[in-house]
Amino acid sequence: MTLPSWLLFALLSALFAALTAVLAKAGLKDIHSDLATAVRTAIILVITWGIVFYKGLAGQLPGLSRNNWLFLTLSAVATGLSWLFYFKALQLGKVSQVSAIDKGSIVFTILLSFLFLKEPMTPKILLGGTLIFAGMLVLVWK
Repeated sequence: MTLPSWLLFALLSALFAALTAVLAKAGLKDIHSDLATAVRTAIILVITWGIVFYKGLAGQLPGLSRNNWLFLTLSAVATGLSWLFYFKALQLGKVSQVSAIDKGSIVFTILLSFLFLKEPMTPKILLGGTLIFAGMLVLVWK
C-alpha cells in the first residue's frame, strides 16, 4: 500500500516538529528564548531561500497577488508569534507538556477552518478534535 504524498509529508512534518521541540529545549540552555528564536529563524531563512533559488522559483515573486502577500504576511506574523511563545514555554516547561499544548493548535485549526474557510465539520472531525483536546488535558494534568 502506498501512502498518499500529502500523508507522507504530514508524517515527516510531525517527525521534524517532534525533533524541533527536543532539540530546541536542549539549545535553550543558558540563553534567552527570543535570541534562540531569532537564531533559528535566520537559519530557516537561509535554508528556505536556498531551496527557492535551487528550484528556480524566485522568478515567481512578481506574480504574487496582493491577496498572496496579505495572507502570507499575516501567516508569517502568526508563525513568528507562535515560535516566540513556543520557545519561551519550552524554556520554562517540560517538552512533553509544552508540545502537547502546542499540538492543541489542531483544535483551533479545526474551528478556524470551519469558520473562515467553510470546511465541513463532520462528526469524525468533531470526535477527533475532542479526543485531541482530551489528550492534551490528560498530558498536562497535575
